[in-house]
Amino acid sequence: MPSYCSSSTSTGWPRGDFELALRGLLGDGAPLSASSIERLRAKWQQEYAGWKSQRLEHLDVVYAWADGLYVKAGLSDTKAALLVVIGALRDGRKVVLAVDSGQRESKESWAGVLRDLRDRGLKPWRVTVADGHLGIWSALGEILPSSEEQRCWNHRLTNVIDRLPKKEWPAARELLGKIPYAESRAACERLRDVFVARYRKAYPKAAETLCRDWERMVTFYRFPKAHWLHLRTSNVVESPFSAVRLRTDAARRYKKVANAEALIWKILLIAEKKFRCLNAPKLMEAVYGGTKFADGVAVKVTQRRLAA
Repeated sequence: MPSYCSSSTSTGWPRGDFELALRGLLGDGAPLSASSIERLRAKWQQEYAGWKSQRLEHLDVVYAWADGLYVKAGLSDTKAALLVVIGALRDGRKVVLAVDSGQRESKESWAGVLRDLRDRGLKPWRVTVADGHLGIWSALGEILPSSEEQRCWNHRLTNVIDRLPKKEWPAARELLGKIPYAESRAACERLRDVFVARYRKAYPKAAETLCRDWERMVTFYRFPKAHWLHLRTSNVVESPFSAVRLRTDAARRYKKVANAEALIWKILLIAEKKFRCLNAPKLMEAVYGGTKFADGVAVKVTQRRLAA
């Protein structure tokens, strides 16, 4: 694994890192007063504007994770969110690609994010991982039709459990938890069918929820097994959100910051420095190059000899 990849988890940076970052810009011992926060906000706004206008032709993105973050940090519209996209590059590193305000469920908002990335030169990537309820799916079909799609298993399993009475939760969780970790797509679908057979009659909505949009649930089987951990869920983009919430919700002084985009963008950029590389980064080159995989194993393509 390349030396520039951190071995720590994306949420493993100390609680004081954000405060240290502020003091690093304002000077040791500088009070974090309203005026100093305002000066820093203005600086970050300028940096954020520059970051959003950068060209992206140099980035070879293989996988991308997308989600909307709701925070109480200056967003006046309670339905508004920051739409965040994190990408995994051909060398296995993960980088923040987009931080834009918009409506989380809105196809139009996600389409705007994707168009902006495309217009700044970012090439289509292989897979997008996101929650199943986002408008991003419709937007992807129009803006990046060649990108495959993987719905988050954590969200799906939670939705299934929510459609069962509490008395059924322990047994259902035990069975459901095995499904996305099956060694092959066929085994995964056998476990799905066991769950459906057990609960379909008494709790049809739970069974229907598990089976909904199934093809988007099993996309990860068409990619290297070493990458399944990263592709099954949207944890890659959700984990840094915990750091954002810690630093925006824990202190009231951040809730009135004008332009929450710049503040949260900066927090995510701090988190980015400690993002872990993907497992088996050497396989990213093969995926980027279009190598086909079945149940996590590269498929050897044999050339048929043409008859003379």
